[in-house]
Amino acid sequence: MISKGDAAPNFTATIGTSDHESFDLQDVLGGGPVVLAFFPGAFTPPCTNEMIAFQDRLDEFEDAGATILGVSADSPFSLGAFREEHGIEFDLLSDMAREAISAYDLEIDIADLGLHGIANRAVFVLDADGTVVYEWVAEDPTNEPEYEAVLEAVESI
Repeated sequence: MISKGDAAPNFTATIGTSDHESFDLQDVLGGGPVVLAFFPGAFTPPCTNEMIAFQDRLDEFEDAGATILGVSADSPFSLGAFREEHGIEFDLLSDMAREAISAYDLEIDIADLGLHGIANRAVFVLDADGTVVYEWVAEDPTNEPEYEAVLEAVESI
């Protein structure tokens, strides 16, 4: 499990837009704090609530110099449609290969829903050097993070 003080594992993914651009975490480090918000799946009620809650606070995070990134095992197509439907302006990253999900030790199964190898809900705040300065991992993936605590972690950097 990745904890506060650890170096954040680098990963690559695909940005969930119609262009399906490649993403590498190293490319965003150094430009201010990075918020990695892992979530189980687009279009589910708790995940929709979480991503909209980050969107509603996007100005506050950007004023603090932060980049917010949502990460899930959903396809880039699904994430692009999810962004459009809910007006999400920050990047959502498709980790269908489970590279980030595995590196951050977040893989879970929700057998009742037929979901296997998806991301548990978790939030990591990284400083410009890629050090984890805040970590929260849900004990229950239907729980949402304390958004003010995430913002405070960003503002403390």
